[in-house]
Amino acid sequence: MLWLALVLFFALAIAMLRGGRISNLADIRLKLWWLLPLAFAMQAGAEYLPDADWAKTAGVALVLSSYLPLLTLVIANRERTGMWLAGLGVLMNFSVIVMNGGMPVLGEAVEVAAGFRSGAMLAESIKHIPLGPGARLPFLADVIPIPFFGRGQVISLGDVFLAVGLGQFLESELRRPVRWFKRGVRVRGGSASPR
Repeated sequence: MLWLALVLFFALAIAMLRGGRISNLADIRLKLWWLLPLAFAMQAGAEYLPDADWAKTAGVALVLSSYLPLLTLVIANRERTGMWLAGLGVLMNFSVIVMNGGMPVLGEAVEVAAGFRSGAMLAESIKHIPLGPGARLPFLADVIPIPFFGRGQVISLGDVFLAVGLGQFLESELRRPVRWFKRGVRVRGGSASPR
């Protein structure tokens, strides 16, 4: 997910140019934050299933299941800036995978992302399938090539919404006013405080 890392880096840079503070990263608090690493672990685990007949079905089920913690995380934090947009992106990706039994990828976009290298083709994986004429919701498939020094990627419209939403969230968090009193710090009241 090199493209997502680049988007977050640019959001960080823009936030800093607009007066944000890097120290605010330590103050970011998300409800149910542990669902994020759980979802990524589920998606990564799907790629390590053995090469067997049942693995494709189990892998797609695991990938689809990984979207439930992501949607739960978004719903729990829906009042935060950019979260509804990120959630819309997650829902778009989930929908196209459900409808096709995997994320369809446009072969021509793979060639463009790879810099038109000879032999560039879709890497076989549990999550990704070739985009064919019978694909459902093809406009939500991985059809947007991002060339990047010969190691490009192909992303979907849902990925764009996810990236923009996360970028908005990060910029908003970095531009918050300085919090002088940190959470969890215990202090004693002064002489004017009630005893």
